[in-house]
Amino acid sequence: QVQLVESGGGLVQPGGSLRLSCAASGFTLDYYAIGWFRQAPGKEREGVSCISSDDGSTYYADSVKGRFTISRDNAKNTVYLQMNSLKPEDTAVYYCAADHITAVQSMCAHGSYNYDYWGQGTQVTVSS
Repeated sequence: QVQLVESGGGLVQPGGSLRLSCAASGFTLDYYAIGWFRQAPGKEREGVSCISSDDGSTYYADSVKGRFTISRDNAKNTVYLQMNSLKPEDTAVYYCAADHITAVQSMCAHGSYNYDYWGQGTQVTVSS
C-alpha cells in the first residue's frame, strides 16, 4: 500500500519538544520533496517546513525558524520534524506531503495543493 504515515504527536507542555516522523511505504522518498504542514481549528492549513529531494535545501516558516528542524533519512525512508521550544500556538494537526516539486519555498507556500501524497495527520497539543 502506497502511503505516508505521520507519528510522534502528543501532548506537551510549553517549552517542551517533540519529534514527528513521516514514513513512506510502497514508494521511496529519495526523489520527492517533503513538506510538513499544520492546520489549527478554524484555520487554513499552512506550510511549516519543507526539504528538497536533491540538495537538501530547506525552508521554514517565520513562526518556527530557530525552533524546528526538518531532516530526512533516505535509508529509513523517513523525514523528521524536530520541534523544540514549543508554544501553545503550535497546537495543530501536523501533516506531511511528498511531491516532485523542486522549489521547497513554493511547496510550503501552498498548504492545500494536491501534492502526490499526503499523510493522515498527527495531533500536536501544547498546553500546561
